[in-house]
Amino acid sequence: MKERREVLDYGMTFQDVYIDTPFHDPNWVLLRYKKNRKAFAWTYERNGTMWVNVKVDPQWRGFWRKAYPSIQPGYHQNKEHWNSIPLDGRIPDEIIKRMIGESYDLIGGGKKQ
Repeated sequence: MKERREVLDYGMTFQDVYIDTPFHDPNWVLLRYKKNRKAFAWTYERNGTMWVNVKVDPQWRGFWRKAYPSIQPGYHQNKEHWNSIPLDGRIPDEIIKRMIGESYDLIGGGKKQ
């Protein structure tokens, strides 16, 4: 994944999801779960790179950051519960999709339908 649209399109395959731009800033586009309005993926451009922030189980936070050094603590979010993933080709698509799915589960969306 290298484009925001890829993240948004994938996120929309989950049940009861919608796209939101709550900050009236087109740089920040979120995927939210309809039933509780919680966001599970935050997309934004920073320093010429597109990023996605995902919620992460604190027990796995360090694993992801160690396995993929380009993954950083959540930009503008709680560093214990969120990771920032650069969409620059360094992380395989299937890993990014797995982290997006886990984020969806953690905010209450449950398993992908």
